[in-house]
Amino acid sequence: MASIDLEKVLDKAWADKGLPEILAAPVSALKGVSDRDGELLKEAFGITTVAELGELKYARWAQALAALGAAR
Repeated sequence: MASIDLEKVLDKAWADKGLPEILAAPVSALKGVSDRDGELLKEAFGITTVAELGELKYARWAQALAALGAAR
């Protein structure tokens, strides 16, 4: 089972929330993602939640390429 330190990836206000709440949260709940970044993601890709960002095919493609590069 995978685990993650939520305090390292989420703003303080979201670190104690449950997974369903976090997935439904705006992308600005992620540490380092501003409200403006969230607006840009919505304009460009229709992304409004953390879950939608995780499902973005371009992000998945980039993650797969990075994993391939790390395996070399």
